[in-house]
Amino acid sequence: MLDYALLSALAAVVRTGSFERAAEQLNVTPSAVSQRIKLLEERIGAVLVVRGQPCLATEAGQRLCQHAEQVALLESYLRQNLPGLQPESRPVTLRIAVNADSLATWFIPAMAQTEGFLFDLVVDDQDHSAEWLRRGEVVAAVTSHGKPIQACNCHPLGALRYLATASPGFVKRWLPDGLDEQSAARAPCLVFNRKDQLQALWLRRALGVDVRPPVHWLPSSQAFVDAALAGLGWGMNMETTVREHIREGRLVALEPFEPFEVPLYWQQSRIVSPLLADVTRAVLSTARAMLSPMPFRV
Repeated sequence: MLDYALLSALAAVVRTGSFERAAEQLNVTPSAVSQRIKLLEERIGAVLVVRGQPCLATEAGQRLCQHAEQVALLESYLRQNLPGLQPESRPVTLRIAVNADSLATWFIPAMAQTEGFLFDLVVDDQDHSAEWLRRGEVVAAVTSHGKPIQACNCHPLGALRYLATASPGFVKRWLPDGLDEQSAARAPCLVFNRKDQLQALWLRRALGVDVRPPVHWLPSSQAFVDAALAGLGWGMNMETTVREHIREGRLVALEPFEPFEVPLYWQQSRIVSPLLADVTRAVLSTARAMLSPMPFRV
């Protein structure tokens, strides 16, 4: 039988990254937290926390944390629906994986429509965010994967629409005769991180070949727009963030002009689906109001 006081200590250490901050959250001393972790490790027969800055869970520790967090979510749902139970003293925390461009545009308005939750967001590329849900490390994810993950519900959200953009000065210097294989191989390109494939996919669609341009690494949605305005490089920017700049002539869309659309889906763990009902409604309504319609697939 698992002792949930011990599990709570483990989850607090892993969530906050230190014994001291976990102690503050649990209103006990760091020594008490350390003793609880040690006792839990003795009962399980395995190391659960790698001590460091920050403290990290081992594989066994991560599995126990996931269990503890799911139990906390289910208990919170029971407290909401059984008046005889004492209300939770602090809001329940929802860990959700989301891509950076959604976070920069529509996801925060969705969060603001909900009450009674704290959010712990994991930012990852939309092509990889589903892995967090598959591993059980989050309860929901905004992802480009439309096939439901095992034990999860999947809802279409809409599409993020991107345009390949650059400043007029950049185009004059690097692409004076338009975009072709030779000019694309010379013109500096903006890339979010090693997982970002949007620029490569757009070049392949535009030119019919794979091109490896020189790259500026910029892990920020706003930095992408700022770098394009400054003439640092060209990149795939969300249409909503560059529409006004294009209208005012500060940026230009590279040919071919048609948008590159990335479909997004909301996948959530089925076991905590009742607790996430309000969050799911807020996510779906906000996304469908702010994103482009899903592209038609043959």
